[in-house]
Amino acid sequence: MERLATPVLILLVAAAVSAGLCVLLRPLLVRYALARPNARSSHRVPTPQGGGIAVLAGAFLALGLALQVAPPSIGTSGLAFVVVAALALAMVGAWDDIRPLSAGLRLGLQALCVAVVIVYAAPDARLFPDQMPLAVERCLALLAGIWFVNLTNFMDGIDWITVAGVVPLAGALALAGVFGLIDPATGWLAAALCGGLIGFAPFNKPVARLFLGDVGSLPIGLLTAYLLYRLAGMGALVAALILPLYHVADATITLLRRLARREKVWEAHRSHFYQQATTNGYSALAVVTQVALLNLALVVLAAVSVLLPVPTAQGGCLAAAIVLTGLLLRRFSRPAARR
Repeated sequence: MERLATPVLILLVAAAVSAGLCVLLRPLLVRYALARPNARSSHRVPTPQGGGIAVLAGAFLALGLALQVAPPSIGTSGLAFVVVAALALAMVGAWDDIRPLSAGLRLGLQALCVAVVIVYAAPDARLFPDQMPLAVERCLALLAGIWFVNLTNFMDGIDWITVAGVVPLAGALALAGVFGLIDPATGWLAAALCGGLIGFAPFNKPVARLFLGDVGSLPIGLLTAYLLYRLAGMGALVAALILPLYHVADATITLLRRLARREKVWEAHRSHFYQQATTNGYSALAVVTQVALLNLALVVLAAVSVLLPVPTAQGGCLAAAIVLTGLLLRRFSRPAARR
């Protein structure tokens, strides 16, 4: 019970602070950070963006308080680098929300933040120590981290979808910290992120009164990538692949399709599967409900892969996750059944 108390308190404090700041910041964001609908938007009325400020503030305040009052824990030494990198990425996103940056500058700043996390926050993490040199592994981790930061931003295109994608994942990793599957400090970070998004959720429910904005989606992508990297580094690579599978599959398949069509992939569009679903007759609430249910199923499969650490069981869990994800992508790409 003592191990559970700290992450629960972190989650509750993060949720309360996040919700309170959403209320306080919204009038200011209406004046200075209004997202106006265009041909590629999923919203129809001007909506303030910048709710990510509340999410991060709630998460980091709750985490900071826990680090002050709780006994020293394994993994806390790297959290400062994660927080600094996430805040730097939030500033990049805030600037981009107000005055769009060039694609090259934005990508370079993202790469710098991801590199800081890999080198300084998780210096001991090795996924393939016997298969490849450290330099090669870190280069691959850098590319994966940059992609995860961007895909989280790409996938934040309809109300509640980031909540549906990240809350089950972060909640599962918070529990993993309680049960010793990851270090406690990483579990606390997961609880803080989960709580921050829960506090934001009432303001982003369809039809949203507040969006995350790049100020939120970019650092949330970085934090989620770090959490998964730590999980994989603890020997649970299959679980780390399963947990974010819907977001990764939707974003990656969409990118490859756009590259094949020689489109400008850095420009906004409406060709993600979840966006096709809204065009095909699904409501935003129906889409995010199905995404959330799939993610809960992925949490169960990831847990089974950890509890049954044999290749056949892990392979079966990963295969089941791929099939379930593929079925939902297929459903979204087809017209909704009429009743």
